[in-house]
Amino acid sequence: MTALETVELYYDCFNKKDWKGMLALLDPQVRHEANQGDVRIGIEKFTEFLGNMDVAYEETLTDMVFFTEKTGSRVAVEFVVNGIYKKGEEGLPEAYGQTYVLPAGAFLEVKEGKINRITTYYNLLLWIELVSKK
Repeated sequence: MTALETVELYYDCFNKKDWKGMLALLDPQVRHEANQGDVRIGIEKFTEFLGNMDVAYEETLTDMVFFTEKTGSRVAVEFVVNGIYKKGEEGLPEAYGQTYVLPAGAFLEVKEGKINRITTYYNLLLWIELVSKK
């Protein structure tokens, strides 16, 4: 499987809420660089992150566009996050089922058939604005 196919499958699993399928595509020492907060290293920390996200958010990604570079080991993806904010998190607005549509992007690196880096970007201030509207 190419890096592109691996990343496409990863996001297909995300949209199907197939967390086990996503985790199976990750290197045990995956480096997760989220938009905000600390870098997570390792599949255990990423699994914890997924669990927290599943409780607080319901998200589906649409309008996905994938880009690769010439070595075929890195993939960038642009997408739209269509979400429901289910449970508030410390330092963020109160959650009461607000919906949001937010552009985002990610950069992934694949080595030996496993994703070993995921870096995600979105506009946090825009997201706060979207979920703060009454």
